[in-house]
Amino acid sequence: MPADSIIPDIPGELLTDPNIQHHLSSRVASLCGLSSNKFPGSQPVSFTTASLDLLEREDFWVCEKSDGVRVLVFIVMNNMTNQQEVWLIDRKERYFNVTGLYFTHWEHKNVPLKETLIDGELVLDIDPRTGHQTLRYYAFDCMVLNEENIMEKPLDKRYARLRNWVVTPLEASLKAHPEMRQHLPFEVVAKREELSYHLRFVMKEHIPSLQHGHDGLIFTCVQTPYIPGTDENILKWKPPSENTIDFKLELRFPPLLNADEPDYHAKPEFLLCAWQGRDDYEFFDFMYMSDEEWQKVKETGEQLDDRIVEVFWDSRVQIWRMLRMRNDKPHGNHRSIVDKILHSISDGVEIEEIYARADNFKAAWKARARQRAHPPSNVQRQVSQQYTTGGHQEYSRNYSGPAPGGGHGDGYAHGGPGGGIAVVSGLKR
Repeated sequence: MPADSIIPDIPGELLTDPNIQHHLSSRVASLCGLSSNKFPGSQPVSFTTASLDLLEREDFWVCEKSDGVRVLVFIVMNNMTNQQEVWLIDRKERYFNVTGLYFTHWEHKNVPLKETLIDGELVLDIDPRTGHQTLRYYAFDCMVLNEENIMEKPLDKRYARLRNWVVTPLEASLKAHPEMRQHLPFEVVAKREELSYHLRFVMKEHIPSLQHGHDGLIFTCVQTPYIPGTDENILKWKPPSENTIDFKLELRFPPLLNADEPDYHAKPEFLLCAWQGRDDYEFFDFMYMSDEEWQKVKETGEQLDDRIVEVFWDSRVQIWRMLRMRNDKPHGNHRSIVDKILHSISDGVEIEEIYARADNFKAAWKARARQRAHPPSNVQRQVSQQYTTGGHQEYSRNYSGPAPGGGHGDGYAHGGPGGGIAVVSGLKR
């Protein structure tokens, strides 16, 4: 994480009424087709050498991994007031009500958008010239749109709906009513995505132009549905030396001399505990903290015991060190995820290794595109079975790439979700 990264606080009013929260979380679960009210967001897996082959076998998009706070935006109609409400849901399953945002229907400007669930990240952008800070929500996926669950649709269709039917109408409203901007709790933008083989552009040109911190790349499969929980088709890449794990930290103080009580003035041992599920944790390893670091922690007066901390492996001296506290997470990484991250650390992939395979990604992507354009007769019959949604003709789910058609300068489709390429690059494919 860059030294100048600032993780923003979640805006809005924290919901404290358990009955209202249960109602909202149950509604979210129902819309997502889930049997429990847990946080429905997807989680990536760590990048390994096997991921290189996966990027060659399937179509993926790539974007930078922002330093921010993961939240879902839940747009919902309050049946009691008949007013639209906007809620932010974090990974601790906390709900924050924000005002000043109003989303309209993409076809009817005077009609409010109904139940919609968006995935993204709150990021604090800082203008390097003026130092001005702007809170932005970088939306990268859409799970529910106007009461319709679209999680089974492929990413390119979900993203196109997000861009064209949520973000663009909001931008149009703000353009028509500029006075609304002064009441915005944050700006809403569609996060920039590129074809996987354009990762060099992302690293060399896009990331240096950002106004916020970042710590790697996210590769997301274009063809697969949105999957709550761990998704093997979302890959999180970091330099091997920067892979981190979230543990619960427990402090073990030595006993006082000739007493059974612990000596809270002494430097404790720092125990890293891996989450086993529910509220169960198991000791994993010790974390190192120098005397100077411990003194600084004591001076802050901040509690460390029973906190979720993000740690990294210092391979030079073979120890775990603390990177930061994770106040946004209710639990550390599950032990199964810990094992995968450990594998990623030992089987890490440097960026140059991914660059070296980029031409293979491109060749394989184009070969699949040619095959889709000229499918065998039995597949062709399936592709011809198109359907219509909301007045926009769409391609069959058998079509697994971005819809054909050119962009309009900014690289986004400006027609319906099936009517143009939804990936954001002006680069040649």
